[in-house]
Amino acid sequence: MKETIPITMKDIAREMGVSIATVSRALNDNLRISDSQRERIKKFALEHNFVPNAVAANLRNARLQQRKVIGVIVPQFTHFYFSSVLSGIEEEASARGYSMMVAQSGEDYAKEVNICTQFLKNRVCGVIVSQAKDTNVYDHFQRLIDDGLPLVFYDRICTGIEASRVVVDDYMGAFTAVNYLIGTGCRRIAFYGMSEKLEIAKNRYNGYVDALQKNGLKLDEALVKYADNRSDAEAITPELLMMDNRPDAFFAVNDDTAIGILYTAKNMGLRVPDDVSICGFTNGNRAIACDPALTTVEQRGVMVGEEAANILIGKVEGSIPMDKAEKRIVRTRLIVRGTTR
Repeated sequence: MKETIPITMKDIAREMGVSIATVSRALNDNLRISDSQRERIKKFALEHNFVPNAVAANLRNARLQQRKVIGVIVPQFTHFYFSSVLSGIEEEASARGYSMMVAQSGEDYAKEVNICTQFLKNRVCGVIVSQAKDTNVYDHFQRLIDDGLPLVFYDRICTGIEASRVVVDDYMGAFTAVNYLIGTGCRRIAFYGMSEKLEIAKNRYNGYVDALQKNGLKLDEALVKYADNRSDAEAITPELLMMDNRPDAFFAVNDDTAIGILYTAKNMGLRVPDDVSICGFTNGNRAIACDPALTTVEQRGVMVGEEAANILIGKVEGSIPMDKAEKRIVRTRLIVRGTTR
């Protein structure tokens, strides 16, 4: 008699047109999968004599326990926020006996995909990542999950995948900052943001808009610009400051952009904050190195890193279920300095 080759979860996933993770959840009666989907998958598995490979599962768990190395992807090493997140991850990981393997995507999708492949080859126990700006296909992240690796996003989260995440309260940070500017007498507040593909960009923009509306101010689209670095800010700010009805304040998506605005305004002979107020978002070292020192929203990157590492290690060690998408928010706070009235 010809021996029957056992069907695997990968086979079931291919035949049913779903991911391996979905098959695993359905077979384990995870409530995140609909009743009809669970029954459909379980029926198919039963009809094809599927037997869970307990040996393989035990080997995978053993591998994760033995190799205590966390893969971390940052978009840019030079950005203060990302370096502070790294510090938080390292502190929490080191305290719990883990080390890090860190790579920089350089805001490049292809490089990010390659890094994920290398992490799999190097058998990291899990991955913590802030996605690149131009990433809009997420198969490389799903592959990590399908291979059984815990995945935690920070700052720039992937809305296309149900995964754990740690973010700052971008909306409230922006709302509080703009509301403060209005409270000091500013009425024409420009907004410098980033690509709306990123969730943090949408949240900060929405905070800006809602603060205007709360105070009875109309949104002026001419004051909304895309600029998330110093050079772009220096290129576009002169045009706004030469308007007949120029802005009396700027809220920027990060400190580097805000410093570009500050540099330009001073070069044009404007007094900061008497003629124009400026607020950033990060609270990095540069915020206190400029003159005047920058009012900004503090992101608390170290705390974000600690929370991300805490979630990932919890999943590796079993205190947090692998199929639970843990979501944590770190509160921001406004740091008032010399660039606002």
